[in-house]
Order: sequence, then C-alpha cells, then structure tokens
Amino acid sequence: MIDKTIVSIFMVPTLKVPKNELIDNGFINGYIKDVDNDIEYKDSIYLLFQPDDISKFREFLENEYERTEEIIEDYDYTDGFVVVVYKLNKKYTDDYSLIKSGKYSKTSSSFQALFPKVIKIKKNGLHRDELSLQYRIFNKTPDLIEYWEKKIGISWDDNFELWEGWDEHKEILNINQIKEKII
Repeated sequence: MIDKTIVSIFMVPTLKVPKNELIDNGFINGYIKDVDNDIEYKDSIYLLFQPDDISKFREFLENEYERTEEIIEDYDYTDGFVVVVYKLNKKYTDDYSLIKSGKYSKTSSSFQALFPKVIKIKKNGLHRDELSLQYRIFNKTPDLIEYWEKKIGISWDDNFELWEGWDEHKEILNINQIKEKII
C-alpha cells in the first residue's frame, strides 16, 4: 500500500479530473517532480498511473487533452506505468505555498471551495455521506481534533494544523521505489 501524497490530497483535486476517471484508470499518486525525468516542469504536478486497460487509458488521456490545456506531457515507464504532467493553476500559487508550509487552514476560501464538503462513503455495502478529509483539515473540525489528541496524546492548541507537514522527499516520484512497493 502506498500512502497518498500531500500533492494527491491537496493539489490533484484542483485539476478537476473526475475522481472516478482517476480511479478507473489506475491512478496511484501525484508528485511535484520525477527523479528520473531530465526535464523538471515548474508549477506542475506529475500524476502516476498504472492502468489495467491501456486502450481505455488512452481514451481517458485523449479526453483529458481535449478537456484541458494544462497537460504538458505524458510518458511511459516499463511495467505499464504512465506519468501525466499537468500545469497547476497559477491563481492558486499562494495556496500551494501554504500547503507546502503546512498551513492548510490558512488557504483561501476560493481554493477550499475546489474541494467537496461532503463525500459519499461505501462501507460494508452501505452508502453514507461524510465530511471530506480536506474540509475537516481546512476547518479544523472537532472530530479530527479529537482523533489527533487521542492518537498522539496531546492537548489541542489553536495554532496546530490537522495534517502532517510537507516532506519534499515523499512528494517526489521515484519509479524504482514505487515498483518495489507494488510489483
């Protein structure tokens, strides 16, 4: 199991790629750069996929190229991995900086509005609505505060944020490390 990166949680949704399209096409994670790519794109993110059905993925990719002008490049790795590089929306540059600084609750209301307040969860065959993780983090909801107080045994301080800080190493794509975990 690969942990979701901060890029996946807080930046990929800003691209407005339908979540089910990502899932259906083998989306693994988002990253700020790729150690094995000679070209480093500024203000961009790298989405890593391992699609089960390459023809379905190619159709998805063609649709993405038509839907948005933000795709810079796509390239393949061995073992069926594909990387799609998207340019980030410059309107949210300050918000991305706040995310990288671990100041999630300080992001702009227009940035926060890009994320759903409520998501549908399927558990034990039953559907229910639940507050999204991003909404909980941005708004420092009492249930998430209580979770962290119990988990790490601290008393809440209003200056705390409710998600881990940015660790650049975890946000960089290293395909060999991914292959070790998946294959």
